[in-house]
Amino acid sequence: MFDPVARIGGMNHFLLAEPPSYADRTTFDDHYGLFLMELLVNEMFSLGAVKARMKARLYGGANLREGMAAIGSVNAAFARKFLRDEGIEMVHEDMEGRNARRVHFLPASGQVRCRTTVNTAAPTQQPLAPRKAGSGDVTLF
Repeated sequence: MFDPVARIGGMNHFLLAEPPSYADRTTFDDHYGLFLMELLVNEMFSLGAVKARMKARLYGGANLREGMAAIGSVNAAFARKFLRDEGIEMVHEDMEGRNARRVHFLPASGQVRCRTTVNTAAPTQQPLAPRKAGSGDVTLF
């Protein structure tokens, strides 16, 4: 996020959007985007940013591993909803997919460079083909 007039910016990276429904939501937990986004916005306000001028760019939300919960998509949906609910304009997004991103952000200027990286997750293991009968028979003495 960036306020171009105050020249104040900040960035978050979180792995989980919100704590589970059974968790205590009244205490701060820096594992979750819910708390980290509030912390970022409030810190920017304390430095002179004004919500009406703030712009946001979203990057990430990739689902890196096939067969696992789509945590990246959940995080992407959370980030979009957070900005919408807070009335912060989203000016760009590069979200979801299967590849991670490397983001370089200059908070004083608001400039961002994002590069997509090759997904190097371990490939899904394929089952072996059944052996043909009679091939590779060995007689032990």
